[in-house]
Order: sequence, then C-alpha cells, then structure tokens
Amino acid sequence: YAIASYFSGDTQLATISASIAASCVAFLLFNFHPAKIFMGDSGSIPLGFLAGAIGVYGYIQGYWQGWFPLLILSPFIVDATATLFKRFMRGEKLSQAHRSHYYQRLVQLGFGHKKTAIMEYTLMLFCSVSALILFKLSNIVIACTLILWALIYLVLAINIDKAWKRKLLAQQFLSNELVS
Repeated sequence: YAIASYFSGDTQLATISASIAASCVAFLLFNFHPAKIFMGDSGSIPLGFLAGAIGVYGYIQGYWQGWFPLLILSPFIVDATATLFKRFMRGEKLSQAHRSHYYQRLVQLGFGHKKTAIMEYTLMLFCSVSALILFKLSNIVIACTLILWALIYLVLAINIDKAWKRKLLAQQFLSNELVS
C-alpha cells in the first residue's frame, strides 16, 4: 500500500502505510519462533481491519483497482475462507477454537514454526510484489495473473490436504496396530 499510495500521489497514505508496515516488521522480529511476544486476536483483528480499510480507501480514491488489495491480502483471505468453508461443510461450530488453518496444518505436518513462517512470508512477499508489478498493466495481463494465483492456491491447498489425509490415515493405522 505504501508504494502504491506513493505512486498514486498520496504521500500521507504512503507514510501511514509505511509506518504500519514498519511496526509489523518490528513485531515479527520478536514474534519469530521462538516468539518473545504475541499479538493474538486483540491485535490481529484490528490490524486486519486496518489493512482492509486502507485497501477500500485506496480503491474509493481511485489509487488502485479492487483486485489490488485482494491480491495483497490473499494469503489471509484464501486461508480463512477455505478453512471456514470446510469447517461449515463438516458441521463444525465456526465460533469454536480450532487448528485447521493451512499454516497450522503445515506446522502439524512437521514443517515447524520457523519453516512455515518463512514459507508464509515468502508467499505474502510474492503476492505483494506481483500486485505492484501488475499495478499499471493491462486488464488481460492482470486477469491472467490472478487466474495463475488462483491455480497456485488450488495446488497448494490440494497438496496440503493430501498430506494431511495421509497423516490422519497413518495415525489411524498406528492406533489400530496398537489396539491389535
């Protein structure tokens, strides 16, 4: 948002966005595994709202198209939407605590906190960089790139879901073997 706001001529929004980004980076340095501080819902919900509000504000002001904040925030949007949808389809209470987000599954699959965080940060960086590259390109290039991102997310989700099912089957097999 800071870079796009700056190129759109709104240095005030660029400064605000850069300040928020800098404070997030500072937080992440202390939150990296093993974490020394935690944000929790009381910090992540307002931060997510702020990111969404800046995205909507930039769209309303004509600084960027609607796809821009969606692509930047897509790692969060895709994970939360897919997780909620799957939990809803299984009949789970959506307000109940769970550990079924894709990043949580990666940790549980043995990638560990550090490696999972690095993979998530890399995904976020690629989404942001591609959004900035697409910023002033033609609609056909934008559409093709967004379709490519959708396919990337689909492949990632399918592979994580397959690995998760294999893990559950292995646990069930071991459990049955111990009973026998």
